Amino acid sequence: MRQAVVYLDNKEGKMTIDYVALRRHLEDRMSQLGRELPGPMTGFARLHKKAVEDGALSGKVKELMALAVSITVGCDSCIAYHVHDALTAGATREELLETIGVAVMMGGGPVLMYGAHTLDAIEQFDKLKEQEGPA
Repeated sequence: MRQAVVYLDNKEGKMTIDYVALRRHLEDRMSQLGRELPGPMTGFARLHKKAVEDGALSGKVKELMALAVSITVGCDSCIAYHVHDALTAGATREELLETIGVAVMMGGGPVLMYGAHTLDAIEQFDKLKEQEGPA
């Protein structure tokens, strides 16, 4: 059974996943896994770093690709990570929205539901960025 961090937005009375909190929680859990399971975790961290570094494709494009896959396979945790990382790599809202469109084109109606989740994530990380100000 899948679990996600959920909160109630009392102003609008809607339920949504708190992607910022979900990413923070997963960061803590993966750090613990890194301490307790260093071999596989170090290997995965190296793989991730090399896979998204600039090459023939920019790191930003690679993060958008990872986001499209995340949406298509329906992984809220991956959506939290790759929206954050795509924004950090310089992706714009328009680029993120077009990424949702490509994912929906490839996966149809069920993927559209995760596209809607992704819109929540984009808005939450944009709001966090505004609150934190320029780096």
